[in-house]
Amino acid sequence: MKKMSKTITAVLLSLVLILSFGLSGCSSSATTSGSSAKNKSITVWFFGDQPQPFQKLVKKFQKQSGIQVNVQAIPWANAHDKLLTAIASKSGPDVITMGTSWMPEFVKAGALADLTPYIKDNPNLKQSNFFKGSVATAEYNGKYYGAPWYVDTRVLFYRTDLLKKVGYSSAPKTWNELLDAATKLSKRGKGYYGLTIDPKEQSTAFMFARQNGSNLIENGKAQFNQPAFVGAINYMNQFIKQGATPKTDLGIDLTQSFGGKGIVPMFISGSWNINTINTTIPDVKGKWATAVLPKGKVNNKSILGGADLTIFQYSKNKANSAKLINYLSGTRAQMDWLKISTDVPAVTAAWENKALKDDPLYKTFGEQAKTAEPLPLVPQFEQIAQNELASWEKIYRSGADVQKTMDAFNSSSQKLLDQK
Repeated sequence: MKKMSKTITAVLLSLVLILSFGLSGCSSSATTSGSSAKNKSITVWFFGDQPQPFQKLVKKFQKQSGIQVNVQAIPWANAHDKLLTAIASKSGPDVITMGTSWMPEFVKAGALADLTPYIKDNPNLKQSNFFKGSVATAEYNGKYYGAPWYVDTRVLFYRTDLLKKVGYSSAPKTWNELLDAATKLSKRGKGYYGLTIDPKEQSTAFMFARQNGSNLIENGKAQFNQPAFVGAINYMNQFIKQGATPKTDLGIDLTQSFGGKGIVPMFISGSWNINTINTTIPDVKGKWATAVLPKGKVNNKSILGGADLTIFQYSKNKANSAKLINYLSGTRAQMDWLKISTDVPAVTAAWENKALKDDPLYKTFGEQAKTAEPLPLVPQFEQIAQNELASWEKIYRSGADVQKTMDAFNSSSQKLLDQK
C-alpha cells in the first residue's frame, strides 16, 4: 500500500482549492449516491487497477437483487487522496473496499458508517462469522465499521526436498530450528542462503516481536526498546550475521530464488504466492509446502491484514449497500472471490469447503489465521512502520548497535503516538 502522503487536516484546509477544480470522479459518484434510493443503484470504490474480477463477482448479486452495482476502480496510488477529497465534500461512493491498515485513520475521520444497525436484516455481517483478528480491524469504540472481506496472513513457504538434505523431514517448528535450518542451507556454497527476510516488508519485525512476547504498543506507550522487541531484532540479525539471509534484495524473482537449486529455499509470505509458484515454477511441483510459522519464546502469531467492506458515512443508500456486503460475506461469494483473485476468505465457514480444507497449501493459512492479529490499529502506525524499516537497515547494513537504535526508534515512535 502506498505510503500516506497527506494528512486529513491538510486536505480539509485545502478544500476550497480542490472544489474549484471540480471533484475529479467524485461528482458522478455523488449523483449516483444521491439518487440511488430511487433507482436502486450503488457505487463501489474498488481499490486497485483491475476491477474486472470484482465486477464479475457482483453480477449474480445484481441479478438476484435488482440492485445495479457500479464499480469504479481507484488505483492504490490515488486512493488515499481520493478518499480524503470525498470526506471533505461529503460526496462519494456507497461502498469502499478498505485496506485494513487504513481503517483507523478513516474511522477517526468519520468517513465510515457503523454496520451494527444493518446486522439484523443481513446476518452474514455478524462478527462471529469471521476470524477474530479480522473483526478487530473493524471495531472501534464499541462500533462496527466494516465486514472483513478477505484476509492476508503470513506463513512459511519451504522446499521440502532441500530441507530434508539438511536433516528436516518437516518444517522448522521453533525459532531455534528455523535459524539452524537456514544456517545449514546457507552452507551449500557461495551465493546460497536459507531464509529471505524482505528488507522492504513492514510487518516482519513486529511479527517476530509478538512471537517473543512484545505487546508493541501498550496503553499508548511504545514498547520498541523493551527486551521482547529488542530480542526479536537480535534474532533477525543472527540470520544476517551467520550468512543465512542476504543483506539486501537479491534482485532476482521467486522463479530464480525458490525454483531450481533453491538459492533461498525458505521465505515468509502470503497466499498469493501459492498460485505464483504453481504457475511459474513447475520444476518444484511436489517439492515444496507451506507451514505455520515457527514458535518464538511465547507463540507463533502471524500478522493479519487484508480488506474490509465498508459503507461511506455520507452514502444515501446504506440499506442496499449493506445488502451487497451481506452477499459478499456469504461463503459462496467468498469462495468465488478466492478463485478469481487468490485472496483467502475472512469467513471461517468458507474454510470447511473442500477446496480449502483438503488442500494442504491453503489449509495452512486457515490454521495460521485463527491466532493471527492485525498490526497496531493506530493512525500513526504507517509512519512508525516506515521508521522501523530505516532502523533495521542501520542494523543489518551498518552494524549499528541494536539497543541504541531501538531506543531512538522508540523515542520517535512515542512522539508520533503522542500527536493528537
